[in-house]
This record gives sequence, structure tokens and C-alpha cells, in this order.
Amino acid sequence: MTRTRRLIDAATLAATLAALPVISGCAGRTGPTERAECRTLAEDRAWYGDNRDRIDAMLADLGTCGADGSVRTGAPLALFDWDNTLVKNDIGDATFFWLVRNGKIRAPADGNWSSTSEYLTPAAAAALAAACAGAEPGQPMPTDTDTGCADELVSVYTDSATTTGRPAFAGFNARRIEPAYAWAAQLQAGWRESDLTGFAEAARAENLAAPEGAEQQVGTGRHTGWVRYYPQMRDLVESLRANGFDVRVISASAEPVARVWAAELGIPADHVMGVRVGLDGDTLTSRLVPCGGETAIPYIEGKRCRVNEEVFGVTGTDAFDQLPESQRAAFAAGDSDTDVTFLSDATALRLVLNRNKTEVMCVAYDNADGRWLVNPMFIDPKRQSAGYACASKGHIEPGGGTGPLHRPDGSVVPDQQDRVY
Repeated sequence: MTRTRRLIDAATLAATLAALPVISGCAGRTGPTERAECRTLAEDRAWYGDNRDRIDAMLADLGTCGADGSVRTGAPLALFDWDNTLVKNDIGDATFFWLVRNGKIRAPADGNWSSTSEYLTPAAAAALAAACAGAEPGQPMPTDTDTGCADELVSVYTDSATTTGRPAFAGFNARRIEPAYAWAAQLQAGWRESDLTGFAEAARAENLAAPEGAEQQVGTGRHTGWVRYYPQMRDLVESLRANGFDVRVISASAEPVARVWAAELGIPADHVMGVRVGLDGDTLTSRLVPCGGETAIPYIEGKRCRVNEEVFGVTGTDAFDQLPESQRAAFAAGDSDTDVTFLSDATALRLVLNRNKTEVMCVAYDNADGRWLVNPMFIDPKRQSAGYACASKGHIEPGGGTGPLHRPDGSVVPDQQDRVY
């Protein structure tokens, strides 16, 4: 069955919601299972303002009750970032810290740290070589006991700098790749994907079992040691699927890791997009799988590229361009600047969890077309920001600096106050 996706503005959504009866079955909608319940979001005070009502109205307007949604047959697409969107905290961090704590990161097989990332600076490569000097090439390093090596790895990953403050990465397009995120996946080289799945499962179990607010010792430092699924986002995913949406994940964490976590929400492996590396037989390598013909990961423009390639079959540099409305997601959810491009592509509603990230909050609060929803984080929400300098520092430039943020029509987005926190 082919469905036609319609654009809806705020006024149309409100009118649609007002006209809807109280639904217990499938009145007003048709689909392959007429007696299936038309699910709506559970009542929850954590939803801000009319966000829940507007999402329910979208479900009623675009969904097909009980349908097994697939974009191949015209189902509306819903895209979710993972870290700090579907869960509180970061599964990439959780897995990286577990690998370091358990001595599961292998030294470069060729003995050259520069081969682990094309963007690693000579200073960082030298610092890693010195700190991890006792490591045997290609073998797991004893970072469970060697705190010097562990600290250097953690510093490069978390701060993009050496322990002495030297920049760790250079020469990259800051709108298409975050080298530290990519490096976390590249450092999984030498293991089979099945090995990595087991490591991710172990890290997941630890972080879910740890109390909220827990920290863990990694090297000589203390780092976040817990993760939680947001119940409200679990409910949202399940409601979208019940209404025939094709639900997928687009994450800057390593794809095998994101697949482990997504299974809990019933999202199949082939609906999870993350950082990919090439294989040597069945063994992971440090070679990043490109997108749009260049080195790019699911990060800002790289998220659009990956969705356009994998979901809509666009190849080459055209994958970085915004597609026609009929080939874009209806709904998208994210929390950070890394999500701003794929969020902007959504044609019906775009949900942002407020983590005080400048570019995405500037776009969301400007709300030029009325389709943006802002919600506080569902666990431990951020305090009110002092405001966002959108007109001068709202846009992340390819070179890594910031500049004025422009709307699609070229006008400058004015500075914004933080209103939802």
C-alpha cells in the first residue's frame, strides 16, 4: 500500500488535534488491521507544553494504525539520534571506557599511532607512542593496569588533546566528521564484530546496573559510569511503530555498539546507522567507511549523507544535499549540534532535547517554520542557559570555528534566549 506524506504546520496540527475524537480503536484511520489500537503517547508530566499533543496529532495525521511501516512502501520515516536522545548519557563513552578499563584496545598493528586516524596530529601520535611504549603491536594493551597509557587514550578521546594540552586532531571538515568519535570506532580494530558485540553488551549491563550519578575509575580519572533509557522516548518509539512509521537510528557512536543498545527498543540491526569501519575478512579495521565519496561519519552534514545514501539510495556528493520533501523523514529527534542537519530535513515535526547546544538550540528556538519542539531532558535536565549568540557564533564552520547562523533564505538568526529547561 502506498501512502502520500503531507506537510503539516502548527495550525493544521492544532486543528487536526481538536477535531479528533477520543480514540480507543481505529476510528478515523484505515489500515491492514482495522481492530488494532491506535496508540498515542502515555500521559507524562515530563512532556513540555503541548509537545505530547502535537506528536499525537502527527501520529493521527500521518500514521496508519497497525501497519508494518517501511519507507519502501511509502511509510513515513522517523529518525532518532541515540546518545542523550533515546538514552541519558553516551553509549560511545560507556563502551570506550569499558574497553580501556578492561585492557581491550589493541596497539596499532604496524606500531604507528598515526595509522589509527588520518587526522591524528604528530604530537598526539608521539604522546600515545610514549605513553603506551610497552605495548606489543597488534595486541591488547594493559590499560587496566597501565594508567599512563590509559590516561593518554582518554585525554585524546574526551578532550581531543594530549595530556599536555597539545591538539590531537587536525585537517578535518568539522561539519562532516568529529575525529574523536570516529577514533573510538577505529580503536576497535583487530577484533571481530562478534567480539565487539560482547564488549558492548558487558558495558551496557554495567552502565544500566550502576546507580544514577555513578562515576567509574578509568586510568587515574573519574568519568560518567551510568546510562538510562528514557521511558518517554521508549514510549515514543513504540507509538511511532504502532502507527506504521519506519523508525531508524542515526548515531555518531560505532554502529555495532548502537545496534546492541537499539535491540532493547525493538529496532532491528538494519535500521541502525552509526560509525562504520571496513573489515579485513571478519576482523574490524581502522579504515572508516566513507559517505558521499569522502571521509565522513554520521555527524552534522554526515548524518544527512548517511540517511540519503542508506535509506534513499543517493550516491556520490549528492548525498550531502537536501532531498525533495517526498524523500525526507517526517519526524526526527536529537539533542545536539551534531543533529541539526538531519533534524532540519524532517517535514512534519522535529523534537530537540535541550542540552544547551548552541547551533541546534538557535535553529529550534528561531522555529522559522513552526515545526520545532523543544523539551527539557527527561532525566537531570540542564539549567537555563545564559542565552545563545546565534547572530555571531551560531554556526559551526567547516574549519572548526563559529560564525553567524543563517536561515535558508539567507537572513541571520537573531540571538535567542533559553526558554525551555
